[in-house]
Amino acid sequence: MKLHELSPAQGSNMEVKRIGRGHGSGNGKTAGKGHKGQKARAGRGMRAGFEGGQMPLMRRIPKRGFVNIFATEYAAINVDALEAFEAGSVVDAEALKTAGVIKKVYDGVKILGNGEITKALTVKAAKFSESAKQKIEAAGGKAEVI
Repeated sequence: MKLHELSPAQGSNMEVKRIGRGHGSGNGKTAGKGHKGQKARAGRGMRAGFEGGQMPLMRRIPKRGFVNIFATEYAAINVDALEAFEAGSVVDAEALKTAGVIKKVYDGVKILGNGEITKALTVKAAKFSESAKQKIEAAGGKAEVI
């Protein structure tokens, strides 16, 4: 195959619809906008969810509960995830992110006590569960709250 023999995949390149270029184009006269009305006007635009004055769906559906916008959200991991690190290393939010254990730090990291840990690590996190703290210290490590 040569460079001049390459062609785009079938159906990937579409001809541009040339609007308002006469009857022969198939989009002449009203240019595909029908006859009159709000949608035929220049600069038309209705906000997202607008239903012509009818109460929009997003306002018709009942809302439930309370969402606290000031709540602190923690990236929670279990102690068995700390086995990925070498013994004696310092594990903090940045180390967890680079290792791929967590995707996002949010407002901090909370270590939970599910699983076992055998390595002595210095773990720095925003919060620890009691069982996680005990397991880290039992393995010879330190749990530091930052």
